[in-house]
Amino acid sequence: MTVAIIRFGGSNCDRDAERALAHLEIDAEIVWHEDGLPANTSGIVLPGGFSYGDYLRAGAMAAHSPIMDEVREAADDGVPVLGICNGAQVGCESSLTEGAFTTNESARFQCEHVYLRVERDDTPWTAAYEKGDVIEVPIAHGEGRYEIDDDRLAELEADDRILFRYCDEDGKTGPDVNPNGSKHNVAGVLGDRKSIAVLMPHPERVSLPDVGSTDGQGILRGFETAQ
Repeated sequence: MTVAIIRFGGSNCDRDAERALAHLEIDAEIVWHEDGLPANTSGIVLPGGFSYGDYLRAGAMAAHSPIMDEVREAADDGVPVLGICNGAQVGCESSLTEGAFTTNESARFQCEHVYLRVERDDTPWTAAYEKGDVIEVPIAHGEGRYEIDDDRLAELEADDRILFRYCDEDGKTGPDVNPNGSKHNVAGVLGDRKSIAVLMPHPERVSLPDVGSTDGQGILRGFETAQ
């Protein structure tokens, strides 16, 4: 059983994800998108980067890769899927989750550390935390602003499918701690199953002790919890 990290042309965070999972002793391998999912796939990472150079719009072209049909089928069968940054864009474009990620309110690329508030703790991705916990995770994106129409957002809120929100170190949300203009400070959402999640920040970049923080480990341990 292994976690498949899907590499598209332009992916650049696949090796980061592989190293972070290996540190947690979670078996993972990088899979070229044209090769399809391995038969023993027990989890899937859609990693960060710039798939297909972000042509058309971020994640749109990768979403039409044949492997994404396999990913959707696996997700429907309960295989855990985690989309990170560009992978979150691919996930939304593939209808694994609701909404879309578009150009930052600042209209520029942003690379910085942000605080996230855990909105629920009964999912594989947040089981290591408690609701209301605040973790510090980096972002690195130009199209990270989460957008969705008000009615659909209300449905997500009612269904408790918001996973993380941008906040300050005390857990307070608002426009002054919203790095990209995401609606309602949304940083991560669930699909129609708890085992499907996308988020814009990079947990794999704060999962190795050598980088000074391990706040992101709990998210990646979702691949253990979901089994």
